[in-house]
Amino acid sequence: MSNTRRAKTVYFCTDCGHESPKWAGQCAGCGSWNTLVEESVVTKTKSSAATASARSMTKTQALGLASLESTEESRLQTGMEEFDRVLGGGAVVGSLVLVGGSPGIGKSTLLLQICGLFNKSLKSLYVSGEESARQIKMRAERLNITGDNVFILAETEISEVLAAAEELEPDVMIIDSIQTLYNPELSSSPGSVTQVKDCTMSLLRLSKDKGVTIFLVGHVNKEGAIAGPKVLEHMVDCVLYFEGERSMNFRILRAAKNRYGSTNEIGVFEMLDIGLTEVMNPSEMLLTGRPEDTPGTSVTCVIEGTRPLLAEIQALVTPSSANMPRRNANGVEYNRAMMLLAVLQQRGGLRISGCDAYLNVIGGLDIDDPGVDLAAILALASAYKDKAVRSDIAAFGEVGLTGELRQVSQINQRLSEVKRMGFRACILPQSAKGRIVAPSGLELIHAKNINEAIQLGIRN
Repeated sequence: MSNTRRAKTVYFCTDCGHESPKWAGQCAGCGSWNTLVEESVVTKTKSSAATASARSMTKTQALGLASLESTEESRLQTGMEEFDRVLGGGAVVGSLVLVGGSPGIGKSTLLLQICGLFNKSLKSLYVSGEESARQIKMRAERLNITGDNVFILAETEISEVLAAAEELEPDVMIIDSIQTLYNPELSSSPGSVTQVKDCTMSLLRLSKDKGVTIFLVGHVNKEGAIAGPKVLEHMVDCVLYFEGERSMNFRILRAAKNRYGSTNEIGVFEMLDIGLTEVMNPSEMLLTGRPEDTPGTSVTCVIEGTRPLLAEIQALVTPSSANMPRRNANGVEYNRAMMLLAVLQQRGGLRISGCDAYLNVIGGLDIDDPGVDLAAILALASAYKDKAVRSDIAAFGEVGLTGELRQVSQINQRLSEVKRMGFRACILPQSAKGRIVAPSGLELIHAKNINEAIQLGIRN
């Protein structure tokens, strides 16, 4: 009787994976409401657990830190510079990478194209639980992917997937998607917390034991986070988010977690009829279609990882008769935008409290660089005054609560990008004066506070 098992029912939070013995309206782990779902789990008896623990202790030994070798990890170059940039220089051999994104955004297309690029030197296994092998073949033909080193498996049972990997011994595996895999030994349905955790753990052991680089596709929920338990993101080595509007051609790939590189890098792609293509000049893409001599628009330069990018900030300020005017911010953190509105009213003397205010970053870019503050102030002031910002001018700088301008990091790289994109002048904080050398042909306009910046940047 020592090896017998008994079944029990527990409740898991679909957001954070917190386990509770009984149902509750609010999760005690993350505070989310109505996220606890009932799952049947199998637990071992105490004697069985003790036996397993003793067996594992005899197999595993602790190693001294001094005896371990520290060698640089081996990376696989995917053939897409933008994708490799986000991963930190390529996919690490034996790593587990989770790629999340909205349905139809292009996750499957991106990973299938990577299989095609790996075709010449590496063996790839594409596992699909959502499409048949014929459907994947049709998409591969549209993407001009051919070769003998790309294998397709339409399967949802994790044991069959592991058996196929054992037989083929691939270098790279694509799992599309992790929510469709299931373990028949567990009574819960595919996509449940228990199934996702169990299947991910099996794939994690495969990647570490065999050195297989595995990419998992994960769907996102309505809040934009990857569906399933939050612990899933802790189990993998890298979490990538594929973002963009389905109505637009451009897509942005960013890292939310990366054990082998920076989480600040982004990759920019364009969706065409033949698949995703890299955008080697994102600044030009983000400024495409920018209106000139129009109130409410300004250009800034932000740093995404090691790359300077020019971005267009647009604002709309209209009188409101409501007791509480509307406020909306896209691409800029909401609380940051509200702070800038308060500073503009109190320190800049603009009566925005009685107006609806909207702030938007063109191209679907999410900016957390404080250097965007000055450009946002100029765009809001321009919209309020109904006077355009100079079309040949860019601006960057952090804004304080007293209205002062503070310098930001990597000013030389920002100025070089501004000059490269054809701008003739740039507004930046006075504190940076004397510490930088202006690129030839670029006029530097220094300002101490937002009032000086507004006077210098907005046409009279």
